[in-house]
Amino acid sequence: MDPAESHVPDEHRRSRVGKWLPQDHRVHQEWLSGVINHVESNPKDLHPVLEEFKSMIENDTHLYLLFTSMFQQVPKKPPYQKDPSGHSQIDGYDHMLQVLNHILTTGPSWNDQSERVGLVGLPINAMLDWPMGTPSGFALFLEPQVNAMIKKVLNAWGEYLQSPASTEVLDDHSTGWFGSTGKKDLEITGNVGESSHSFQDLYVCDPNAKHYGFKSWDHFFTREFREGVRPVAGPDNPDIIANACESLPYKVGRDVKFRDQFWIKGQPYSLTDMLAHDPLAAQFVGGTIYQAFLSALSYHRWHSPVTGKIVKAFVQDGTYYSEPLFEGFVDSHGADENGESTGQGYITATATRAIIFIEADNPKIGLMAFLGIGMAEVSTCEVTVQEGQRIEKGEQLGMFRFGGSTHCLVFRKGVQVEGFPEVGRKHNVPVRGELARVK
Repeated sequence: MDPAESHVPDEHRRSRVGKWLPQDHRVHQEWLSGVINHVESNPKDLHPVLEEFKSMIENDTHLYLLFTSMFQQVPKKPPYQKDPSGHSQIDGYDHMLQVLNHILTTGPSWNDQSERVGLVGLPINAMLDWPMGTPSGFALFLEPQVNAMIKKVLNAWGEYLQSPASTEVLDDHSTGWFGSTGKKDLEITGNVGESSHSFQDLYVCDPNAKHYGFKSWDHFFTREFREGVRPVAGPDNPDIIANACESLPYKVGRDVKFRDQFWIKGQPYSLTDMLAHDPLAAQFVGGTIYQAFLSALSYHRWHSPVTGKIVKAFVQDGTYYSEPLFEGFVDSHGADENGESTGQGYITATATRAIIFIEADNPKIGLMAFLGIGMAEVSTCEVTVQEGQRIEKGEQLGMFRFGGSTHCLVFRKGVQVEGFPEVGRKHNVPVRGELARVK
């Protein structure tokens, strides 16, 4: 357990992969209550994209049924129907759209209510935490029409996060990213237990400028390491595989199948679904998959694990708020408190994701694949390489914008890759550092 969370009572502690939401669920609920109170006290016209969203719901009987019943299916008992202070949570799609209207002009920030500081890096996910775990929520967030509309909403939010106005959360107040808690946690995360650099020594920025020189929240989020902070492991040794993302290990899958039931507990990897039914998927049957997840406080650019040539590179649209039913209210104990953790394998086959096939120069590796997988509102995957391009180990492949979730490296059968970092380690594996070796 994180020592910083040792004070949190068991009934309020949640396992949050990457800490995109507070470990203390009371902080999550108090943040949402504060947003709801602000929205109710400051009514305003809906953003045009939300007017379109509302029209879609109300003019489609099937969607109207699902959106209405999704909120009705949240149990009418603690902790689901009210927050710790007794305030009601989101009670319907109209209420949801009003809260979304506020979120579209705010950046992810910290919460220090009740002296329990926590990051709310996924504000829309926080709003839908209970509803998306219902049977109707499961059906709803698999709907292509709904995901296409959510993509429009997230693009509108992305426009704000790329604007100068979004820097309001990049200050040194208690809820700012450069407040005492935020800056300290950014430095701890960036030093990965191996150094004690300041933020300005780790990242390209101007500590003397307003907002450290960042022109928007997205500019801050996609910040780059200073030269030399993350050297490439074994630049002259092709048997060393470099870590593609600054991340914590989640799982290593071996002898993976062409297709499997990725939605059941255990979530076996399903190659054809993960790789968007690309013909190249068949070459990886019986191979190995390494998966690791990104922290909200981390570096969010992707780098090539090998030297070689880009064979294919594309973004596959998918879901944004779909989670497997076993995370929901199907058991007597209620929603799975470890939902974000237990859903990591599931989203490799369903969520919006970047897929990059690389032909490594090292014949012991040959064709391999990288997947950058979005989660919830952090689903903008930007590929910065092109088909046919030569790339050196450690060079940039792309980045998550507005956030990031998890990534996978996929190797063919017969590739003897060993030495992956152990699951459960405290600090991220440094990007471009040694991840594994090929025998």
